[in-house]
Amino acid sequence: MRVEDALRLAVEADLDLVEVAPTARPPVCKIMDYGKFKYEAAQKARESRRNQQQTVIKEQKLRPKIDDHDYETKKKNVVRFLEQGSKVKVTIMFRGREQSRPELGFRLLQRLASDIEELGFVETPAKQDGRNMTMVVAPHKNAKTRGQTKQDGGGRGRSGKQSADAQGAGA
Repeated sequence: MRVEDALRLAVEADLDLVEVAPTARPPVCKIMDYGKFKYEAAQKARESRRNQQQTVIKEQKLRPKIDDHDYETKKKNVVRFLEQGSKVKVTIMFRGREQSRPELGFRLLQRLASDIEELGFVETPAKQDGRNMTMVVAPHKNAKTRGQTKQDGGGRGRSGKQSADAQGAGA
């Protein structure tokens, strides 16, 4: 069809003549409402952005000479983050003469990685960056569902307490 004929048809229909495939031989055009087309394309783009997975990176900071109890507390935080489905960046901060002993920090990160290996895996291995040593741990694919079933608290009511029958108070 000639361009003039297509333009005349578009004007008669009160629509726009839009070139949809300019590289084709011959070029392909369509008669449509261009404003409606742009609006629908924007809606599709917005919907696809809404469905994207947002990756959250939590950070946990440690020191090379951390006490066992403090280590357990920090480990619980890392476990909680992994169960929520977040990645965790573990940072060990060195001060003063501690910088001459990076193997202490490396051993601590290896210990943490082995303690949480059932929940996550080491995505970025430990590396020294100035005064800090960092490692990134990512959750396994099914870690998010595992954390949600644990939070459901099976067999408990709204208040979080077990019913009298479940506690054995009836006998």
